[in-house]
Amino acid sequence: MINEETTVLQASANVFRAHGMTTIFGNPGSNELPFLAGLGKDFTFVLGLHEQVVVGMAEGYARVTGQPVLVNLHAASGTGNAMGALTNAHYAHIPLVLLAGQQVRRTVGQETMLANVDAGMLTYPLTKYAHEPLAATDVPRTLSQAVLEATTHPQGPVYVSVPLDDWAQPALPDDDLLTSRSVTVAGGLPTDLAQELVNAVDQARNPALVLGPQVDAAAIKDPEVYSQVVRLAEHLNATVYVAPSPPRAPFPTTHPNFGGVMVPGIDSVRRQLSGHDTVLVLGAPVFRYHRWEPSNYLDPGTQVWHLTQDPSEATRAPFGRAIVADIAAAIAVLSSNVQDRGIRRPARELPAAATSPNGMTGTEILEVLNEQVRDDVVYVNETTTLDLEYLERVAMDRPGMYHFPASGGLGFGLPAAVGVALAKPDMTVVATVGDGSANYGISALYTAAQHGTRTVFVIVNNSGYGALAGFAQRMGVPDVPGLTLGGIDFVSLAEGYGVPASRTETREEFAAAYRKALEAEGPVLIEARVV
Repeated sequence: MINEETTVLQASANVFRAHGMTTIFGNPGSNELPFLAGLGKDFTFVLGLHEQVVVGMAEGYARVTGQPVLVNLHAASGTGNAMGALTNAHYAHIPLVLLAGQQVRRTVGQETMLANVDAGMLTYPLTKYAHEPLAATDVPRTLSQAVLEATTHPQGPVYVSVPLDDWAQPALPDDDLLTSRSVTVAGGLPTDLAQELVNAVDQARNPALVLGPQVDAAAIKDPEVYSQVVRLAEHLNATVYVAPSPPRAPFPTTHPNFGGVMVPGIDSVRRQLSGHDTVLVLGAPVFRYHRWEPSNYLDPGTQVWHLTQDPSEATRAPFGRAIVADIAAAIAVLSSNVQDRGIRRPARELPAAATSPNGMTGTEILEVLNEQVRDDVVYVNETTTLDLEYLERVAMDRPGMYHFPASGGLGFGLPAAVGVALAKPDMTVVATVGDGSANYGISALYTAAQHGTRTVFVIVNNSGYGALAGFAQRMGVPDVPGLTLGGIDFVSLAEGYGVPASRTETREEFAAAYRKALEAEGPVLIEARVV
């Protein structure tokens, strides 16, 4: 209840409580102290030692809860540190509310030390909404708007900067109304479009589905979405591809209709879709290419339908007929109305792991992971040398089981794994992270140790930036400096942060260490040397 003594901070805290946002990820600075000190005991502060790690942990937490998460950043400098991780959150449509401290309101225009100059533009274009309220009395309403913006499709991170002296100012009596606010977007698939789309796929000779992260995000909230998309694929006898650079696993990789992850190049996608006369893209952009492969986008005669919750994804696509609609509702309509062709495919066989006489290979690590797949394990992957192999070789058969950085912003893996573990304390989180990537988020091990998260960190160490070396070869520039790493002792680093660790160099050593780590009550790190 708002009364004459209620402060802006108290009214704002009530807004966060109303949305279940009482877990805060942050790295505090002086501008943020009045906010943090005034929160109630029902708020939990999770400390990260670097803002990129803070945002990464929050993203992991939000991915598996499906709920908005509050992130506390320090003014302009702290926000700048977070920007690398923010690229991943933006392209993965993660509902984060980034709350940054600002200098005392009357001194901002003077550009005093730690002033956040032109705060609303600082995170552009990686946030869908960014603002600094023009008056202290507008702070609670602004934060309410930020939460609703973050959670309304297309979901994504938002940013609010608040002067540190605003928190102690009196709140408005009407701020009490903010705690009951909600926004509902009734964006189902219209009947006429649904019928046209059903007719198109029913008449297709060889249809294909291309699925993206919005499908998995919807299935976390409603697991029936997962079974509906499986039924859709089976009834159409459609090959199911995962859209390029997947941040999630939107389809069971063990299913006979699973066709693998699309290689993120124009010509590679064209060749994978060759022979499919109708392609239905669900919950993914069309397409997020990475490798430059000059080619036509499609073979003649290939028709593409594109369903997405993100209007920007629909408008920027270079081909296809796009429909902006709720993905869960659209899948439900399609799976219930397409004709069942009565064809079921034989079981899918996994490819054998590559071996080398010189030591353990990355695919052998994936094979060990697959041998130990359990219902209580969630996987976070940031091994960019194995991203195309991972979903081909490790069985993913339920929503929210797999997570990868949506935009290649390094430093995702370790923090995201900690965030997932904090959100799902009854699960074990297995994070495979390259030795190059690990250095960007290594301080997340501190938080893991402090909170005793059930997290297995596997540092896949090939002593270099393996993905970049591969790109250099394909681009015809093999003599690039700075791609070799050496002498980094991840075991000692982990132990310094309080995480037990071991080093393995053969498949047998890794398998033994991994089995032991899965049974641990707290975090464990395995450095896996590969060739």
